[in-house]
Amino acid sequence: CFFYGYRTQETSTWSKEVCDPEIGGKIVMCPQCDLCKYWMLNSTCDTSKKLCIFDNFGTLVFAVFMSVWVTLFLEFWKRYQAELEYDWDTVEFLEQEEPPRPEYEAKCIYERKNPITGVKEKVPYTACGRCIRVSIGIGTVLFWIMLILASIVAIIVYRLAVFFALSIKLRNTDELKNFEPIKEYVTPQMATSVTASLISFVVIMILNILYERVAIWITDFELPRTRTDYENSLTLKMFLFQFVNYYSSCFYIAFVKGKAVGHPGAPVYLLGKYRNEECDPGGCLIELTTQLSIIMGGKAILNNIQEVLLPWLKNHMSRLCCGRAAEKVTPRWEQDYKLQAMSKLGLFYEYLEMVIQFGFVTLFVASFPLAPALALLNNLLEIRVDAWKFVTQFRRIVPEKCQDIGAWQPILQGVAILAVATNAMIIAFTSDMIPRLVYYWSFSVYPYGDHNNHSMQGFINNSLSYFNINDFHNTSIGIVYEEPQNITFCRYRDYRFPPGHPRQYEYNMLYWHVIAAKMAFIIVVEHIVYFTKFILAYVIPDVPYAVKEQIKREKYLTQVILHETKLKLMTKRSVPPADGTTANDESIVTNGEEDDDC
Repeated sequence: CFFYGYRTQETSTWSKEVCDPEIGGKIVMCPQCDLCKYWMLNSTCDTSKKLCIFDNFGTLVFAVFMSVWVTLFLEFWKRYQAELEYDWDTVEFLEQEEPPRPEYEAKCIYERKNPITGVKEKVPYTACGRCIRVSIGIGTVLFWIMLILASIVAIIVYRLAVFFALSIKLRNTDELKNFEPIKEYVTPQMATSVTASLISFVVIMILNILYERVAIWITDFELPRTRTDYENSLTLKMFLFQFVNYYSSCFYIAFVKGKAVGHPGAPVYLLGKYRNEECDPGGCLIELTTQLSIIMGGKAILNNIQEVLLPWLKNHMSRLCCGRAAEKVTPRWEQDYKLQAMSKLGLFYEYLEMVIQFGFVTLFVASFPLAPALALLNNLLEIRVDAWKFVTQFRRIVPEKCQDIGAWQPILQGVAILAVATNAMIIAFTSDMIPRLVYYWSFSVYPYGDHNNHSMQGFINNSLSYFNINDFHNTSIGIVYEEPQNITFCRYRDYRFPPGHPRQYEYNMLYWHVIAAKMAFIIVVEHIVYFTKFILAYVIPDVPYAVKEQIKREKYLTQVILHETKLKLMTKRSVPPADGTTANDESIVTNGEEDDDC
């Protein structure tokens, strides 16, 4: 998909029109903020070429392929998991077999009747007390989620304020004399996008550190009975928080930014002060790609550095404190005891890291097709880093019995189902693929267009609406710096009636055609992909046939052994003893002796 877009970026008709001095060079675009200047469409030539790499028909094919691949991945993982369950004898592992946690037993002061065993057992809280604990936990989680959303709003305000300032500074050529090598790439949109993405990444990392401790405290407060219950509860809290923390900014760029901006004469303001943020002149898709690459790449690099440096530094400091002379005389197992102890959560953070990466690869693959390749490279490195870490920097992990990966399995399935909807909506609402298809099949030919054959020629002109500059209410718009002279109209990205029309600046018929096409695309693609996913999930059994046969054979052998044992016991009872007494007499005597003992 990426290489297809890279090879076709120079031949894209609509990209050529943007870069053409006779087309894009003569289209004057309206200012994007109250103190911004007019700008020429061909100034976004480089951005439009980059957009061609990700916004093409190959992206649609790749997104559908990834949706099907995710289903196959999860189904074959279930099969492999069934093989592991059989190999490690956890097929019939029940939670009742798992002992209670010491923290749970230490606080058991109440009694209740176990509905399964019918025996009274001690519990640490009553039913009302459990509801209070769970309610406090839910309230705390919701508070932190609202805190994340507040940080997202703060970053949005930062975007608006910085874009406003950079639009004044960076469009002045005198301000960019010291940045000559990168002058043509430094735009208000790109600078705002990159800096906001970096700030968002830093905020995400800080909130992760804080919430991790809060989630552990909440789970400890809830007092789950078994280790499995504890990990499942913590898993749900951590994933819910990480989901909002990592993906909320991406969802904002994909589905909110640039959707409610009004038009140049009547813009929409946030909090009555900040003009709502518009998409980059090339569209919001390229900004979403930038956001994903920074967050995903930064997270992978930071995690690998932490996994390598932190254990090594702690062990190194421990050796310095204990002295090196002692290492030469102490046995190896004593030296290994001085290594870092494994967390009581075991591999929880390894699973969490992989599931978050799974979300990046599946939820937004339509905007960043390189995400699977980058994830593969990261995981190849992660395998070696984890192997080195567990073998040389940590004490040997104590194995524990479990049947599966717990709550992570339904989480992965939920992400896979959500990924179909998000990718379909990204293609429909964030990219320009649907407007281009509508123009190609409907409005590029007679009676709407000027061509007899289907063509993308004229798409740029068709996708831009006219606005009369005399209709600006704010007289400071567009006059900060030098601007095109002798202009009456400027253009903006939308489908609205032109000035002078009885319904000027209202949505025209093409807008509703495009909206209908987008909704139809989402419905059709979702139904086709969901149907394919469910068919594959139904056809592929969760347990391999060979494993089923082995389980049946084990049950059969168990029945045979029980039958033979029972038969031997019955045969032994039916044979008369050597003293002439019968088996019934012997049983009577035995019962009599037992009665006497009682």
